[in-house]
Amino acid sequence: MTPHTPSAALTPPGVATSPIQLAQRARPAARLIAQLSTETKNAILLDLAELILSRCNEILAASDADAAAARSDGLPDAKLRRLALSRSSIAQLAEGVRQVAALPDPVGQTTAQRVVPSGLRVRRVRAPLGVVAMIYEARPGVTVDAFALCLKSGNACILRGGKEAERSNALLTGLAHEALGHAGAPTEALVNLSGTDRSVLAELLTLTEHIDLVIPRGGRDLIELVSRTSRIPTIQHYQGVCHIYVDESADLDVAENICATAKTSAPATCNAAECILVHKLVAEAFVPRMLSRFAREGVEVRGTPLILALAPENTDRLVAAAATDFGREFLDLIVAMRTVDSVDEALEHIATYGSNHTEAIVTRDLGPGGSADRFTAGVQSSCVLVNASTRFNDGFQLGLGAEIGISTSKLHAYGPMGLEELTTQRWIVSGDGQTR
Repeated sequence: MTPHTPSAALTPPGVATSPIQLAQRARPAARLIAQLSTETKNAILLDLAELILSRCNEILAASDADAAAARSDGLPDAKLRRLALSRSSIAQLAEGVRQVAALPDPVGQTTAQRVVPSGLRVRRVRAPLGVVAMIYEARPGVTVDAFALCLKSGNACILRGGKEAERSNALLTGLAHEALGHAGAPTEALVNLSGTDRSVLAELLTLTEHIDLVIPRGGRDLIELVSRTSRIPTIQHYQGVCHIYVDESADLDVAENICATAKTSAPATCNAAECILVHKLVAEAFVPRMLSRFAREGVEVRGTPLILALAPENTDRLVAAAATDFGREFLDLIVAMRTVDSVDEALEHIATYGSNHTEAIVTRDLGPGGSADRFTAGVQSSCVLVNASTRFNDGFQLGLGAEIGISTSKLHAYGPMGLEELTTQRWIVSGDGQTR
């Protein structure tokens, strides 16, 4: 790419702008961002990582203020957990930005080339999408991840976070604007509309000439609202109804640790386990110990009759499962549990109740045609894991540096969306005077 150093702002000083006018200014900024050299984009990202670390105390103060206000407003515990930032999570944000900087630049990459019978030399290359709008709730880290990925992939971004994270999002956006300004890049490449009301969101979703893609990330109500309302192509980051199937051949020590930590390490995330399926042949050995482990760690289990019958004495936090507990994203220290007769019955359950997000199997039957092969072939979710936690379906953990969301739509991306998923492909054709 040719180095490019556009002016830091496209908006004349002192010009008043409405939220929608700000969003409309992302389009000309996107054209400039698409031309930035890899070196310039990486310099902006590394500068941002340093700014995040050096301003950690300010970020924590903004996060604490957001959390206090949200708690007063009665925000549910699950959203409060997603809202909070800590020193370790801030350090991980900075590390994620550095990882994005270290990744290959997808813009301009040749993915296919050939010479056709006419003698034309044909190349297919990656190109930015243009302007990406991210609609999300209670996740201030998304502000940084989305900006980093959009910038490296040559896109401008419009971020509309919820009012519950308004202070954190404003501060993190300010740091990104500082990094853009230091490099002489347009600050309109990142538009922050966090905290704006629903009328602004409704109008934003009609801006087909100014926005190329919308990604909603949050609760079911938000995603359904955006998908129903948007006139712009939308990729859903839908709910994560994630299952773990404990096979008859499973190492039960491994299964216990995977099931416990997949629920307890971050219960409010979309990749937390929401349902445990246990093969009947190991149920008597596995279920009592798993129920005891969940009880020790404060997890409520909603089990079918056989699960209840296998409970050890004095097991608390165990209740009979209702039909609606299967296919449900609890986002809390609650998990559903049932037994199945086979891999096929586990697959049928997942096909009925899953959300195309993440599924895992714990098994030692790893040979050709074994349980692992049958499970990975039969599950069509965006990520399937063998002998590992569902919590690994995450852009940072899968080496993408960060993610802008986990798509549960099969077009145009599926699973964690990193740099390549934020590009499209176009054709560049070279000839020697050919006519037709």
